[in-house]
Amino acid sequence: MMKGKQEEIQRIIDCGVVAVVRLSDSQQLLRVAEAVQRGGVSIIEFTMTTPNALKVLEESTAAFGEDVLLGAGTVLDAETARAAILAGARFVVSPTLSSALLSLSHRYGVAVIPGAFTPTEILTAWELGADLVKVFPAGALGPQYLRDILAPLPQVRLLPTGGVSLDNAGEFIKAGAVAVAVGGNLVDKRTVAEGNFALLTERARAFVVAVQEARKGGSK
Repeated sequence: MMKGKQEEIQRIIDCGVVAVVRLSDSQQLLRVAEAVQRGGVSIIEFTMTTPNALKVLEESTAAFGEDVLLGAGTVLDAETARAAILAGARFVVSPTLSSALLSLSHRYGVAVIPGAFTPTEILTAWELGADLVKVFPAGALGPQYLRDILAPLPQVRLLPTGGVSLDNAGEFIKAGAVAVAVGGNLVDKRTVAEGNFALLTERARAFVVAVQEARKGGSK
């Protein structure tokens, strides 16, 4: 039975790592998802920039069921959000802020994570009902930027992405991020093309450990 939105948001926070995956077919996605899941990452954002993305999303959602929380990324408008949700997306992520996209996601009871960068954009996203706010591109200013944002806006739940690596993931958590989203530094096309899924598992495990250690106050 599908869990409620708040449980799924908590699942993202508890895991601490969202794998951002850009691949061309569902067979690759299935193997990638299995690999990163073995490493402890069961939250996957599958981008809508992939050809036949909705078909792949539908097939993959059916294949994984509750084992993997699969969401749609790079969603730019409400129409695409609706199509992704109907295809099985359990959360919707955008690189930008769209009030129409947030409203649509609320209507369907699906977690929505809009992208924002400036303090004004971040607060606006939160006031419009964002469940988490994607700080993008986070690598441009680094973990200190999150500290600066959260000083006057401690109520906002931030998810940095864009430039998150194994070297700085723990620092983003220590700076106040509720989780991190990782793209090519976790799942890159070359590693997938080479079929080195064991390396993906190893990377996923390393990111999870970095987040866990940071939450405990340890070193990366």
